[in-house]
Amino acid sequence: MANPTLLLISLITSFFRERFIRKTRNLEQVQDKFLLTLLRDYQDTQFGKDYGFSEIKSVAEFREKMPILPYASYEPYIDRIAQGETNVLLPDPVVYITLTSGSTGKKKLIPTSRKSQTVLRRANLTSMGFVQQALQRRGLKFGKLLLTNSALMWGTTEGGINYGPASVGVMRMDERLYKVLFANPFESLLPADSVARHYIAILFAVSDRSTRGMIANFPMLILRMCNYLERYGEEMIQDIEQGTIASWLPLEPELRPTLESLLSPDPQRAAELRQVLQQDGRLTPKQVWPESFFVTAARGGTSDFYFRRFPEYFGDTPIFGAVFSSAEGTFSIYPDLDTDGSILSLETGFFEFIPESQWHVEQPQTLLPREVKIGERYRILLSSYGGFFRYDIGDIIEVVGFYNQAPLIVFKHRSGGMMSSTTEKTTEDHATRVMDRLQAEFGITFEDFCLTLSGDEFPARYLVNIELAPGDQLSDPVAFLRRFDEQLAAENTHYQISRGSDIPAPRLRLLKPGSYDLLRQEQVERGIPDSQLKFPHITEDREFLANLPLAQEVRLPEDRPLTPQEVS
Repeated sequence: MANPTLLLISLITSFFRERFIRKTRNLEQVQDKFLLTLLRDYQDTQFGKDYGFSEIKSVAEFREKMPILPYASYEPYIDRIAQGETNVLLPDPVVYITLTSGSTGKKKLIPTSRKSQTVLRRANLTSMGFVQQALQRRGLKFGKLLLTNSALMWGTTEGGINYGPASVGVMRMDERLYKVLFANPFESLLPADSVARHYIAILFAVSDRSTRGMIANFPMLILRMCNYLERYGEEMIQDIEQGTIASWLPLEPELRPTLESLLSPDPQRAAELRQVLQQDGRLTPKQVWPESFFVTAARGGTSDFYFRRFPEYFGDTPIFGAVFSSAEGTFSIYPDLDTDGSILSLETGFFEFIPESQWHVEQPQTLLPREVKIGERYRILLSSYGGFFRYDIGDIIEVVGFYNQAPLIVFKHRSGGMMSSTTEKTTEDHATRVMDRLQAEFGITFEDFCLTLSGDEFPARYLVNIELAPGDQLSDPVAFLRRFDEQLAAENTHYQISRGSDIPAPRLRLLKPGSYDLLRQEQVERGIPDSQLKFPHITEDREFLANLPLAQEVRLPEDRPLTPQEVS
């Protein structure tokens, strides 16, 4: 029997999807109206007064008079908000402050009002409308999802405003919607211990045959859920059979009885799962939930590297990107499954694009959405109800097409997401494509990898740091290293040129098993929420992997620059 609440949500999300599609046919009008309404609503804030919003009457005036500002220019205003002052950046009361992860840069504080959250919620509902339509076309059903993000607040500012990760604020403000959409109860996200939280959230979702999907910020986190399911499958089956929660989990004393009261014994479900475990030797999502399943995780950037491992756990399960967003705002909405191109989110922000030729300019000339070109890359600027105006978040996107009049964009990497020994500018894109090909060529799988630079040479050499997946072995490390050198030269012409003269030969560093688990723990201890954790695949931080145990360092026999003939 269909869930009436889910049917109601389906009707609501379909309405938002169709409304959004209509607006993509009137790009310029929708964007102009958004900006002028935003300026009017925010003109009496302190920030609006400082930058003369009341005097700006057109998009052209806004682009002429409002400078592009870094986050540092907003910090004094946000400090005043944190101390309890009102009408500083946002006209409405600030009810939550997001503390960004800082995994790719300095931590930032992002204020949220109920108004700004409502604007972003519309984009999420639109996204749900698209995924339900896409699943229906494939004969699949939308249903409850597994989520393992923590729902714990981190603290309160001097002015009495709660703060923490972005997902916590969203879930707390939309708790009723959460209870409809997710297979695991809200209380399962309250344990402070990460393993306990993951175990319990997965336990509830596994016990429910009607679970239809898994959702996480990044695909790496989806793989971690799969790892927990595999590692603790037998214990979870016992808990489902008995209606208990493993006694060894470090749970808060007051939380355990609440959670156990929500879990009823289900010997029949336990028997089904035990049969899967006996047949396959482990529990995987594609066997635990064999019908109508999908995965939601960020697409673009380094995601493809992790998606390579998805078939092992999911078979041909479709992957949905949902929205391309950050703590500062939502940039685009995915219209379909298994696609990287997402539609510019016309109602969550006013958007401008900095072309590559202007990236070095302090106050660059920008393009409007109607002016961008397919195949070109841009830095994206956001003006939104979050209180940021012409804000350069530092994300590099590529335009891959148009949906009606709205650009289809793909996130590529963060601005500065590159490394150079001299001037060659190797990007995350270069590195990921090379390493993907090498995995296929040598028949191995990486747990993860990162390219770094040597710290004691100038010019520095490339260090290829890899941890192999459990059970994998690299039979010819020297051949692997040589192929890396050749493939990167073929991928990045500037590397090829510099390797012929300046850059020393690369070296391969094989990390011991469990190294990335240690790195993950280091990052969490630094205060990065595990639900927001992501690792760069290139970095000029020469200390990034300094504490990880090294199994072997491999050099090319000649350890000298390649000749042009060798490169070709």
